[in-house]
Amino acid sequence: MPAPQLTIVFALYPGVTHLDFTGPQQFLSRLPGAETIAASAAGEPITSDGLTFANLTRLADIPACDVLCVPGGFGCTDAMNDEAFMAEIRRLAAGARYVTSVCTGSLILGAAGLLKGKRAACHWAWRQLLPMFGAIPDEGRVVRDGNVFTGGGVTAGIDFALTLAAEIAGAEFAQALQLGLEYAPAPPFNAGRPETAPAAVLEAYHARVGGMMPEREAGAKRAADRLMAGA
Repeated sequence: MPAPQLTIVFALYPGVTHLDFTGPQQFLSRLPGAETIAASAAGEPITSDGLTFANLTRLADIPACDVLCVPGGFGCTDAMNDEAFMAEIRRLAAGARYVTSVCTGSLILGAAGLLKGKRAACHWAWRQLLPMFGAIPDEGRVVRDGNVFTGGGVTAGIDFALTLAAEIAGAEFAQALQLGLEYAPAPPFNAGRPETAPAAVLEAYHARVGGMMPEREAGAKRAADRLMAGA
């Protein structure tokens, strides 16, 4: 007997980080009965870091899903203030078995009102914005609170996908998936977290992205104010 269909929707937007999406998609697409759908607000192509994702589904044309995944990216600030996009996130989340995100996608979930009182992960550089939406920041690489699964920054999306795969199909299946895709990280540097990165590297990173903070903070505040007004 074939496995029941498992509909997994990735909600994309301009400025999304493609590994936030393609990492989990690679793993979750191999779940029994999985149908993965890459979608955007109007079904428009999305360009990300030199790659263009086309033939996307319009979010409004998806009646429901089992898993909703919102990736992060530099465009998350605009996405969380796009009322049409956010309305579709709320609609699909309302009927999903699992509501999930990777990296700053948790800020979008927060802005949609889906993280109130819940623990959530985020990219370490932007985690402090989560309380604006009533969420509880968690430093974990993968965080579960009820049916909400959130992954930390970018590559944590693979760990998130394996965690969700174990929830849906069992730990043995998830481990076989990990084995088949040879996910055995052995990075050449121990610089993947601010706690372990050399001070000079951390300082240089802050210098590169520090200029984005005021704009993203202001955008998060606009989204939070809108959320509170609609509460």
